[in-house]
Amino acid sequence: MSDVMLSPQVDFGSNVIPFRMGFLARHREYLARWLEAGLRMGLCATEICIDEDAPATCNEVIVVWVRENASPAYLIRPDGARWLVIDALRDTTLSREASLEMALDFIRPALPMQGKVVAA
Repeated sequence: MSDVMLSPQVDFGSNVIPFRMGFLARHREYLARWLEAGLRMGLCATEICIDEDAPATCNEVIVVWVRENASPAYLIRPDGARWLVIDALRDTTLSREASLEMALDFIRPALPMQGKVVAA
């Protein structure tokens, strides 16, 4: 076993990789299932868009429309390791959730959540 000595001149700052959460294929698939299940509950449409005003590290956003309004009702965007649910009409953060599934469930509980027990 050899000892490794680090020189004080070594710069480790360039090895930092910023954490960026984005929409994966499994998120897109879950979003499609959630929308289909929620159509009878007032969901109308969803879309994953690029938000031009957001920082480049997290510029994707889910836009959710409901039957009651022609304007988008909700936005869901990654925020570090959390997911923000935003009231699109009032530009107000409604919730910070640990997963995309929980953020969608906050809007409309259209699909059963893993770990939840359904009463018999």
